[in-house]
Amino acid sequence: MSAAKADAPPAAAYLVKGDDASLVAQATRELLGQLVGERDAGLVVEEFGGSSGDDLDIGTVIDAMLTPSLLVDRRVVVVRDAGRIGAADVTRLVGALGTAQPSASLVLVSGAGTIPAALVKAVTAGGGLVETAVGRGRDRQAWIREQASAGDVKLDAASLSLVDEHLGEDLGRLSGLLATLASAYGSGAAIGVEDLRPYLGEAGTVPPWDLTDAIDAGRTEEALDVLHRMTEAGGRAGPELIVILHRHFSAMLRLDGSDVTSGEEAAALLGLRSAYPAKKALAQAKKLGSERIAQAIGLIADADLDVKGMSALDHEVLLEVLVARLSRLTRTRAAVRR
Repeated sequence: MSAAKADAPPAAAYLVKGDDASLVAQATRELLGQLVGERDAGLVVEEFGGSSGDDLDIGTVIDAMLTPSLLVDRRVVVVRDAGRIGAADVTRLVGALGTAQPSASLVLVSGAGTIPAALVKAVTAGGGLVETAVGRGRDRQAWIREQASAGDVKLDAASLSLVDEHLGEDLGRLSGLLATLASAYGSGAAIGVEDLRPYLGEAGTVPPWDLTDAIDAGRTEEALDVLHRMTEAGGRAGPELIVILHRHFSAMLRLDGSDVTSGEEAAALLGLRSAYPAKKALAQAKKLGSERIAQAIGLIADADLDVKGMSALDHEVLLEVLVARLSRLTRTRAAVRR
């Protein structure tokens, strides 16, 4: 992850991007702190877009970049939700980077919308990309170890594993957790699992594929545990979870009976960029077969009506029944094949 260095001149522009809004916000705060230094942020930083509610006028942003600083020796122009920048404004903005004041830095913060590729390329070429995406699997574990090693306490392997499992997708909480542990046990303290547990707080939410993977494997108990975590920690509502499950099984329905034989072909048919999830959907479609895919779609359709008012049961109960029935389809299929 690139960022401004205290002993190096600031870049003309930075782009802070990633999938986790809390990590993007955290990285933005750190970057602004480095750019502003000991100066008065009120005199240095000028913000546009985001929660300010301002309409994003690129002309005003460019004016701010070109205006000489009077009372301080640095100007930082921040554009929140930079995905709102239209393609027509990119050429003007990129051109302004070459004529902006040497003391000025433009900070683009990702959010709603997609940042035009030409703008990403221009910022990246200047070394100003701050990527906050953590990744999955080993990449995620390596990121957690890196963040923990930079903190004021030392977590053992078991504690790092517990942090990984407990925080789920809420990795923005990690820095606060490390600071709390340092305050409680002192700088340099060695933290074990029992030292860690009292400070973990509520379990973080988990990604949708944890639920669908458990269902596909027929692991009902695990699927129900993930469901509870998604509804409690993640705050996902019944209709939202129905959409996730419908999308998952609809992909299998589209692949069922097709001539697709590879992950790449499946991705093209489903309109996905990555072959990996498409390959998983193709394998599961073959595993279930047409009859059980149709049953799954029917179960989801019924549950959709139920959570929208057709049933007086709580949404939690309706979702538990649905998840149990969907995971049982896989187990039943496996039993038939044996």
